[in-house]
Amino acid sequence: MKRFAAKEDSKMPIVAICYDFDKTLSPDDMQAQGYIQSVGYDVDEFWAATGKLARENDMDSNLAYMYKMVQEAEGNLVFTREALREYGSKVKLFEGVEAWFERISEYGAKQGVRVEHYIISSGLKEMIEGTGIAKSGAFERIYASSFYFNENGTVKWPAQVVNYTNKTQFLFRISKGVLDINDGGVNDYFEPDEIRIPFRNMVYIGDSDTDVPCMKLVNSYGGHSIGVYNPVTGDKNKVLKMIKENRIRYFAPADYREGTDMDILVKTIIDAVAAGERLERLHADSMSEAWAPGNEE
Repeated sequence: MKRFAAKEDSKMPIVAICYDFDKTLSPDDMQAQGYIQSVGYDVDEFWAATGKLARENDMDSNLAYMYKMVQEAEGNLVFTREALREYGSKVKLFEGVEAWFERISEYGAKQGVRVEHYIISSGLKEMIEGTGIAKSGAFERIYASSFYFNENGTVKWPAQVVNYTNKTQFLFRISKGVLDINDGGVNDYFEPDEIRIPFRNMVYIGDSDTDVPCMKLVNSYGGHSIGVYNPVTGDKNKVLKMIKENRIRYFAPADYREGTDMDILVKTIIDAVAAGERLERLHADSMSEAWAPGNEE
């Protein structure tokens, strides 16, 4: 189980940037960019069928789409981990995404901050793993729905289902440095100085209502939530609704190129975190000196 030491990198504060995937880093649902078409479905028809399956069986909507993917693959294709990764390799990304993670990490380092990138998605982990950005090692962890595969690499059962409510557990895992999904230590009490990444140093980037619980949680603990919208369509309805309801603090087009609104916003947040952490250290030093032997009133 991967845990981080509480005092690790104590001289360099950490910023965790957590991303949804579909319509946040990619313009469309990952399943709609090759898989659905390969089993002979119209995209809207496929999602309507999964929604009907979920409603009629009191079924989690993510389990419904995973079941439907397995069902429709029968007789059409060999449904393996490698097949899903191959579909993932063809998923389109928004402008600038490929270079974003390294550039933002380098910017953080110049400000004295370590930047870590995490995926928290209801999409499929195996497909995300097939993308070039995942293969390049951009992410500290990918938390997403996934399948259990048999010894031949063929899908047998859901292994993990990530929906809009249980997404929040991963924020606590990231904050505490308890990253393994089977590590119950995420529920343990941690002293403030044992918290690896305070919520005030977290950024959550998402596009829709399914991201609201994470956005609200990050907001409530002093972090930064950002809503994104497709820069091609220019449809801001969802992000405007979320900002009116105090779900997010900021919104920007999902354009990750250097010099864009998103680039400037995230760099400004990193600047603020770096300054805040310097103030925290000055405060701690002042308190330490005030309570040093001989300085008590």
